[in-house]
Amino acid sequence: MPAKLLALDLDGTLLRKDGSIHPLDLAAIAQAQARGIIVTIATGRMYAGTRPAALAIKANGPVACVDGSHIMDVRDDSIVHRKAISAELTAHALATFADAGVATFAFCDDGIVHNAAGDAFARYVATWSPALRRVDEVAASLDGGDALATLAVGPREQIAAAAAAVSERGGAELFTVQFAVSHSSSEQQGLHALLVRAAGCSKGTAIAALGAHHSIAVEDIVVVGDWLNDVSMFRVAGRSFAMAGCPPEVAAAATDQLRAVAAQGGGVAEAIARVWP
Repeated sequence: MPAKLLALDLDGTLLRKDGSIHPLDLAAIAQAQARGIIVTIATGRMYAGTRPAALAIKANGPVACVDGSHIMDVRDDSIVHRKAISAELTAHALATFADAGVATFAFCDDGIVHNAAGDAFARYVATWSPALRRVDEVAASLDGGDALATLAVGPREQIAAAAAAVSERGGAELFTVQFAVSHSSSEQQGLHALLVRAAGCSKGTAIAALGAHHSIAVEDIVVVGDWLNDVSMFRVAGRSFAMAGCPPEVAAAATDQLRAVAAQGGGVAEAIARVWP
């Protein structure tokens, strides 16, 4: 049975370096949709940072955001699935970041709030969502509520210490990942970030949920991606395409490798041509 659903990563896959979509990809998506193929998105971005791309490709249904923690229906902006960090662990993470003296961000349903230290990284964090709001104290702005994710940015040693403290308290309830920050507008060197979100969600769980929503088996789903967080959906989908130039472990996890280079566009059109010639 031919594949029925196509799920696309955003940054580096559907979106080019400047945030635009290659005309070849847009045309190929429209042709696939005309043939009855459902085209959707699975991204680490928040919904506010995902919705413009979803509208551009005329997605008609749910899209998966925050690596599967937040699934939203673009037809009416309704919540299909939401798994946030508990209010208690959100407060602990933010207090840990404050004690470490690092830039602190909280990913809320409608955008991202950050403290004064986050001003220098606002443009970098806007990749997740353009809806940023500066507050005096991030924890106080949440008024005891939860968050879809929290993010800290600072020197490597301070970030590593914060990660250890958050993981010790959160245990199996939290997913944490540390990574180097490439931030050309900052003169600081050796910057790292710590992203914390609820455990149990991934792009893999998102793909399964999107398929279930449309009554489509995972073996009838095709996915395209370029980064480490795409590996989980590569392992779930019936067929997976990795953009050229992606990390070796990402390429190795996919069933197919593309010639189109990550962040340059054209990969989606190439994958569509190979699956639905």
